[in-house]
Amino acid sequence: MESSELKNIIQGIPKAELHLHIEGSFEPELMFKIAQRNQITLPYKSIASLKKAYKFNNLQEFLDIYYAGAQALLHEQDFFDLTWAYLKKVHSQNVIHVELFFDPQTHTDRRVPFPIVITGIHKALEKAKSEFGISYKLIMSYLRHLSEEEAFKTLESSLPFKHIIDGVGLDSSELGNPPSKFQRVFKASAQQGYQLVAHAGEEGPSAYIWEALDLLKVVRIDHGNRCLDDDALVKRLVEEKIPLTLCPTSNVALKVIQKMEEHPVSEMLKKGIIATIHSDDPAYFGGYMNENYYETAKALHLTLDQIQQLAVNAFKASWLNADAKQKRIGEVKDYFASLKK
Repeated sequence: MESSELKNIIQGIPKAELHLHIEGSFEPELMFKIAQRNQITLPYKSIASLKKAYKFNNLQEFLDIYYAGAQALLHEQDFFDLTWAYLKKVHSQNVIHVELFFDPQTHTDRRVPFPIVITGIHKALEKAKSEFGISYKLIMSYLRHLSEEEAFKTLESSLPFKHIIDGVGLDSSELGNPPSKFQRVFKASAQQGYQLVAHAGEEGPSAYIWEALDLLKVVRIDHGNRCLDDDALVKRLVEEKIPLTLCPTSNVALKVIQKMEEHPVSEMLKKGIIATIHSDDPAYFGGYMNENYYETAKALHLTLDQIQQLAVNAFKASWLNADAKQKRIGEVKDYFASLKK
């Protein structure tokens, strides 16, 4: 298949994005604009010098820049502008449902109040729902390099906003911060009605995926690349229909996987895992949803049926209600059927 044809096909797919950190969609141009507005001096002299720094050897090197960029975000308008820019971008790529992460501790640790963060994000999501028809869910992440005690404080801060937060997640530095560190706060979060997900098996071992399932009781694994190291784990993921939200361009950029041709998503599909594709932190890793689909499909020579399965899986794995899921899955299948006429 020609590259242009593949890109056109991917553009037309109705898509759901389930693994996106809103702070990771902070494009350099907008970062400098907001920093200037807020009279914040970034540790980079120009947009070009910032982009030049986007060469990472591991997850921690990326996180250092990620947190530096977030320093510019201070006011409700900043969080609105950040979220709105992302939503406009994915609307242009035919993304029709998003389940996005936000990291309140990245901001509250800088004394930016929780209500400012979530209100700006939520207003943009509501605007996109109204203007673009994009449905959404909102996931509050705990930062795993901080203590469980700090996570409990964040849970407490979230309670006045329970009506607009759908779930909690676990992200940031994985190595040395196993899911078991957050067992109590995840239990407390579930008691508040939050759905549960966690990053596991990105840089960390497959044992972290077991912990996320057994101790945190998550319904979805974010990343999960390392599951193929463990046949028993693969069997469980398939039998219990536990989805994985994979981020191919992110994996390659962070050298979790050395090159796209080695990405495990094709093997996962063959084994019956509910594998899905997303963008993670697209401003830093050079790819939103369409780019992730394209680079993966091209490198792994995915068939149209496999690409369709990835798109269907994302809606299956979403937190949409049963009727909405079936409607969206039907739209995906109708689209691919139209390509074969």
